[in-house]
Amino acid sequence: MRNLMLVARREYLEQIRGRAFRITTILVPVLFAAIFVIAILSGMNSGIGKHIVIAAPSANLANAVRDEMLKDKDAKTVADVVAPAAPADRAQLLQKIQSKELDGMLWIGTADGSTKATYTSQSSGDIVITSRLSAALNHALALQRLAARGMNRSEIDVLLKDVSVETLQVDKQGREVKSSGMIAYLKGYIMALLLSMTTMIYGMNVARSIIQEKTSRIFEVMLATARPSDLLAGKLIGVGAVGLTQIAIWVVAGAAILSVVTARAMVSGQLTVHLSVTEATLFIVYFLLGYLLYASLFAGLASSCETEQELQMYTPLAALPMWLSFSLIWLVINDPNSIWSVLASLFPATAPIIMMLRMGSEMPPAWQFGVSIGLMALSVWLVLWVSARLYRVGILMYGKRATLPELVRWLRYS
Repeated sequence: MRNLMLVARREYLEQIRGRAFRITTILVPVLFAAIFVIAILSGMNSGIGKHIVIAAPSANLANAVRDEMLKDKDAKTVADVVAPAAPADRAQLLQKIQSKELDGMLWIGTADGSTKATYTSQSSGDIVITSRLSAALNHALALQRLAARGMNRSEIDVLLKDVSVETLQVDKQGREVKSSGMIAYLKGYIMALLLSMTTMIYGMNVARSIIQEKTSRIFEVMLATARPSDLLAGKLIGVGAVGLTQIAIWVVAGAAILSVVTARAMVSGQLTVHLSVTEATLFIVYFLLGYLLYASLFAGLASSCETEQELQMYTPLAALPMWLSFSLIWLVINDPNSIWSVLASLFPATAPIIMMLRMGSEMPPAWQFGVSIGLMALSVWLVLWVSARLYRVGILMYGKRATLPELVRWLRYS
């Protein structure tokens, strides 16, 4: 135990005093904040200042669509009308789009007794303006159809008045409390991102540390005073403690910044961000189990590799379950209690990420946490058992490629 703690202390102090720790502690949150701000700014500016033409068989329909488009003053859209539109007009408009005099045109026609519309533009990925045009056209058509049934404009406006949907959530006491789907999504997503990022970073640190010590042959000196199992356990504990330290720094700094930015919104009731003690505790439990699972896997992988380049070739395969977790994000957010969401949250390799995402939407039942944590603990023990045996032999093997039969022999030797 003494040797184990000495190795853990050495790993912790060596990494926490290093320049890489200071740089990542400061730069990673700054870079993520910059990416977040850039994404918001780019989203705000998309679809703004477009010059389009609305071509329709009747001037009433074209003008109605244009009026709907111009209601959004922030969009700064310039909309011209061509009505009644003829095939020759389409050819001229296409020429203007090609010469970049226009950003696009909405061509409204009829086919088989129903209205058809196409939007032609310079960019096929103009999703924002396409969405606005679709909403404006449907609203204008609804106006015309209701007017054709003899309703006046005031009655139509009452019928078509937009209603915003406020989201509520039932708490454990059965009460309805105000909630925000976007805030819940962001909370789960940030927790999952933080957990996956730190797990991968520090899991890889364990693997790199093994490769470096293996190539420098410092192991041969260390093995004179400590057992291989103590070296591996000390390395996992020390590097894991560094990860928890970095997360604690990010959480404290993030809470201080957010408390200033969101204080006014939270006081006014417009924004509610709540992280319970249970959620914080589960986050730490899943971080530790996820870190031990992947760090043990990377340690076993590093023990069988000769160089860091060889390790990097195999790393994407080992990290595949982590990326698979993020591919399920919309499935989990939209239906956190579906059979696929539950199975993914019980599967040890994807459980840390999926459980964080599910907790962001709705707290899963306690038995699912129990099964998930139990399966993860069992997987950690199994992977650690295999990795420790590979580690005992692999750290002293030089110049021999570790094939699958060779790895099986290492397990038998141990």
